[in-house]
Amino acid sequence: MAAAKRDYGQFCGLAAALNVIGERWTLLVLRELLIGPARFTELAANLPGAGPNLLAERLRTLAEHGIVGQTLLEDDGRARQYHLTELGEQLRGPVLALAHWGLGFLREEDRTGAVRAEWGFLAVQAMVDEGAIPDVDETYEFQVGAEPFVIEVRGGAVAFGRGHAEEPDLTVECDADTFVRIGARMLSPFEAIATGDVRIKGKAESVRRCVQMLGLS
Repeated sequence: MAAAKRDYGQFCGLAAALNVIGERWTLLVLRELLIGPARFTELAANLPGAGPNLLAERLRTLAEHGIVGQTLLEDDGRARQYHLTELGEQLRGPVLALAHWGLGFLREEDRTGAVRAEWGFLAVQAMVDEGAIPDVDETYEFQVGAEPFVIEVRGGAVAFGRGHAEEPDLTVECDADTFVRIGARMLSPFEAIATGDVRIKGKAESVRRCVQMLGLS
């Protein structure tokens, strides 16, 4: 017999939202799809504690509510790739803000857990201080482990992307653990530079502007 669906029975927007995304692992499924479309096997590999049956149930629930869609892959007619729908993309801001808020609860003992560069970069997207966006156009590239990410500042607006920048004004290299520790304020960027855990290439002014924009100064 299938388990009963969560329903708080309250005429409230927050309760209605939690009826849909409040189950254990659901927000982490959304986190993975905010990074990009993924096959079931990829989601399962990045969420090993969920288990395949539970993961399938979460994806089914999200699909039933129009939050997640799926497409057949041309190179394998039996394989499906899951992606966020337009409705699902509306969760980007709230989920990233929650990830940023949660950084404050990370502790050194949590470092024994799994870490991916993409998780930290998602949180960074919610760290931007709108009042500290540089008034000059610049591009910052972060090489976190084997994953390259880019932050572009153009005309007072900030855009995020994956991959390498053609001509970055600032390049930052570090491992995923260090990247998350800096975001969680366990380690300052300048301490990490001093110890060699972070390697930078670029002008001091660009470093200062990037650090201030991310609220890490």
